[in-house]
Amino acid sequence: MARFVRRTALPHTPEALYAWHLRPGAFERLTPPWERVRVRDRPPAGIAEGADVRLETRVGPLWLPWVAHHTGFVPGRKFEDTQLAGPFSAWHHAHRFEPAERGAVLVDDIEYELPLGPVGRLLGAAFVTRKLERMFEHRHRITALDLDAHAQTRQQGPMNILVGGASGLVGTALCAFLSTGGHTVRRLVRASGPKGPDAVPWDPRSGELDPAALEGVDAVVHLSGEPIASGRWTEAKKRKILDSRVISTRMLAEAMARRSTRPKVFVCASAVGFYGDQGDNVLTEGNRRGDGFLAEVCEAWEDATRPASDAGVRVVNARLGVVLSPKGGALAKMLPAFKLGAGGPLGHGEQYLSWISLEDVVGALHHALVTPSLEGPVNLTAPTPVTSRSLAQALGGVLGRPAALPAPVFALRAAFGREMADQTVLASQRAVPKKLLATGYAFRHPELIPALHALLGR
Repeated sequence: MARFVRRTALPHTPEALYAWHLRPGAFERLTPPWERVRVRDRPPAGIAEGADVRLETRVGPLWLPWVAHHTGFVPGRKFEDTQLAGPFSAWHHAHRFEPAERGAVLVDDIEYELPLGPVGRLLGAAFVTRKLERMFEHRHRITALDLDAHAQTRQQGPMNILVGGASGLVGTALCAFLSTGGHTVRRLVRASGPKGPDAVPWDPRSGELDPAALEGVDAVVHLSGEPIASGRWTEAKKRKILDSRVISTRMLAEAMARRSTRPKVFVCASAVGFYGDQGDNVLTEGNRRGDGFLAEVCEAWEDATRPASDAGVRVVNARLGVVLSPKGGALAKMLPAFKLGAGGPLGHGEQYLSWISLEDVVGALHHALVTPSLEGPVNLTAPTPVTSRSLAQALGGVLGRPAALPAPVFALRAAFGREMADQTVLASQRAVPKKLLATGYAFRHPELIPALHALLGR
């Protein structure tokens, strides 16, 4: 049997580490963004003695089942998982949380056997070792950063948080971060959507929302809306983009305003599209609205939160930049071409792109929830916006591929339509996070190239 061990000293108690690992959402937090893993079945309340978690993991072109059986639980100290079915001939993983003078030592101790016997060891040993090194460096870093973030706000106590758009790229990551931090997360779901103990049915189109949905809720986060880039901007599509944001947001804001006991904070998504195409101008939250359809949508979206703010709820309009993650969004769409060496800048390449890593979106949303002085429009962007050309060069460099094939303006306009192309991939928005920095948010990924290395595991 081969063995892999990683140890990291952390300034947190063994009990805190143990609790974090057992809470719902820990698997999502610990899975590296570049890994292809799907959860098929797991205990809804988190892992416990005798629990099985059924996964599928991508190995080359195949999805392989992986069943992990959990045993050996010693509260505050350790638990273990053993592969019952999966890609290895054998796999046993001990998760230990050892007391130390200044906190604890997080230990992942794995014994495994590769398939195909000596041939598997000859061909795959070095590859698996590198894969485990990257994976557990990521896992330990995320564990440390998440626990640090939650420790800084421990005095505020756990919150009851209602999340709209919880199944999307950002919502999934945010819910996992909050639940592992000890907060209670409830998810707004369509009446026809999946149910669960944390599901709160609603239907913005018909105005359906249980009056008890906001009972005991400390904070509301609303992230949902019709995808902007999922089709050409016909008049019907544009109406869906606008209505899906404004109607649902106003519905929540008015529901809060009607209550005698209201949530303390309402964090609602918006976008840097509010500023329109601004060339090289540096954009802070004090800049006025720009021109175009997206700017109008963002203004109406933010205005829809007004019933809540008028009723005394602290409102944060989170103006998101381009969220980078290989799991979805712009980066996921770019990767296939760039991995083939066929990527490059969009159009002339000089337009600015206000990017932010998914980890920092989650961190900034949490910061908005727990920072009483933060309200109104807040740019959720990294402090270092880059041009399309710089992004292409950085991504090509991280992947070790050329990135010199631009997508011409005429081709982008033909593919998306002139209005959509000019207001999305060709628009220049050089937004900076003035309010986040002023209120003490520490970015996990302030620079693009280190962010891409962390996101892609390279």
